Amino acid sequence: MTKPGPVVRVDSVTEERNLRTIDIDALPTLDVLRLLNDEDALVASSVRQALPALAQVVDAAAARYRAGGTIHYFGAGTSGRIGTLDAAELPPTFSADPSRIVAHHAGGQDAIRRAVEAAEDDSDLGASDASDVGAGDIAIGLTASGRTPYVWGALKASKGLGALTVLISSSLNGGIADAVDIHVGVDTGPEAIAGSTRLKAATAQKMILNGFSTALMIRVGKAYSNLMVDVAATNAKLRGRVLSILEQATGGTEAECAEALERADGDTKTALVSLLTDVDAATAGAVLEASGGRVREAVASLGSNPNHAEHSSPRK
Repeated sequence: MTKPGPVVRVDSVTEERNLRTIDIDALPTLDVLRLLNDEDALVASSVRQALPALAQVVDAAAARYRAGGTIHYFGAGTSGRIGTLDAAELPPTFSADPSRIVAHHAGGQDAIRRAVEAAEDDSDLGASDASDVGAGDIAIGLTASGRTPYVWGALKASKGLGALTVLISSSLNGGIADAVDIHVGVDTGPEAIAGSTRLKAATAQKMILNGFSTALMIRVGKAYSNLMVDVAATNAKLRGRVLSILEQATGGTEAECAEALERADGDTKTALVSLLTDVDAATAGAVLEASGGRVREAVASLGSNPNHAEHSSPRK
């Protein structure tokens, strides 16, 4: 039996009872699921209200990322796992350097698979985990309640090291929010099951991070139109996707795109610029580098190839 420790009353709307779900335990299963779904449907509009603050975060992060900075996520429990998931998905999706988008989870890697509940109460652990944060970095804390000591310790230490600090929470005021540079507060309201922040609060965090990291990758040149042009073609499916991207973006045939990709030594963006502007791979690569890896800027500086239509419609 676990000995009782200190007691903390969390003052957060996520801990309140939801009057819409008072009788959820007495309902048929389908109605339970409908109630949960009704609550989920409220999240997107809540996230939308936070987009102006999130846009500030994206622009600040993009400037720091382009200058060589690193993005750090800090979280405990579900919040930490969501940060870990986002950081893990960016390298294969956008060829992002995994050393420059780093997730720190209270309790370490073991806590990702099995809860280490006490770790979230350790602000010193958060500060220690933030020891590799640099002055040009951005530190993003994830906590539904807005008061998790681990996250607070990490953000406080990161601020002291000169990093830009951001809090993403479902608590609109007070606590850590008053001490960070930018607060992205999402009013998700009481959970369907009081205090179960793996529900709406976690869904909001996932949506926020999806938006943040995707917009960040767009801002730093890892997309052209609505296509992923920095895909790491590490398996057969992704190699096929690269050819599809080139075909969709240029209107070229599979053979033309495969040939351009080979001349570009497998670099999708170089092949794309070469096809769109009718220049050789070496020239395309040099102009891309001068354009900070942004395809649209490289194409604009070279002029488009009339034989290939930009933003060609996807094949039916």
